[in-house]
Amino acid sequence: MPTKVKCLASLEAGKRDLGLDDIEIKILYCGICHSDIHHVRNNWGPDGYAYPVVPGHEIVGKVFRVGTEVSKFKVGDSVGVGCMVDSCQTCATCKNDREQYCDSATFTYGSVDRRDGSRTYGGYTETIVVTEKFVLSIPESLDLAGAAPLLCAGITTYSPLRRWGAHPGSKVGVVGLGGLGHMALKLAKAMGADVTLFSRSHGKAEDAKRLGADQFLISLDPEQMETAAGQFDLIIDTVPYKHDPTVNSAPLVLRSQNLAGSLIGGIKETQEMLEFCGQHKIMSDIEVIDARDLHSAYERLVKGDVMQRFVIDITTL
Repeated sequence: MPTKVKCLASLEAGKRDLGLDDIEIKILYCGICHSDIHHVRNNWGPDGYAYPVVPGHEIVGKVFRVGTEVSKFKVGDSVGVGCMVDSCQTCATCKNDREQYCDSATFTYGSVDRRDGSRTYGGYTETIVVTEKFVLSIPESLDLAGAAPLLCAGITTYSPLRRWGAHPGSKVGVVGLGGLGHMALKLAKAMGADVTLFSRSHGKAEDAKRLGADQFLISLDPEQMETAAGQFDLIIDTVPYKHDPTVNSAPLVLRSQNLAGSLIGGIKETQEMLEFCGQHKIMSDIEVIDARDLHSAYERLVKGDVMQRFVIDITTL
């Protein structure tokens, strides 16, 4: 593993002091997102990335200390932190509870902290300090390790399902059965939708049905794809690669269809998602690993050798 990736235990001076509205969290588990690997390996952008970097934005743990102005949490509460730790709070997107689109959003790692100008470090470490507004409550009904990926994979799929109206009787297609796809299946099914998984692999059929798919289609089969055409109210595409067909605007116009992107969710919607998951006992399918196995987990994730999300047991640091 590159030496530029370090545990925050060796960068303790970089962690900001506890502010009046801050919460210090003792981290118990942190999920591994594919974006962690992209950051570590500098896959995004020709200008390079600021190192050292401590990844991790699927963070769960217990409140360890609270600032004097904190009102929503107390020591010992089960809490989580997702992809953001702050935003400007004054722009239109922030005022509409969509902080993820704020031009000044502070991401959990690799950003500049708005409070003191220090660099933010993520959840591959023992503690983190976050302003109260960006800390989320984890329902008691959820296992903490299984809840960790909800802070990214969960909200990333929940948000478009809610926005585009998945409901009882609606027909939802999900493309891909990775960390995002398996969450989309579980969430859409819990919303009452009739769910179909699109996959290139016959080997995914059994897992798709176990996770809630009502139908399973092979995307490489022209006959199956022809039969499915025009049958869906919503399709969630979780595959981050260029597809064979290009986008043609004519069918969008002629059938009043929409093509849209979606980025995680705001803090209010993320808390809503956690409550929904708590009510329906929805968690990510995970494989818990020791911190010493992080490098091999990265290699396995790149190869697709995981079902469906790795989570680091932070007590093993």
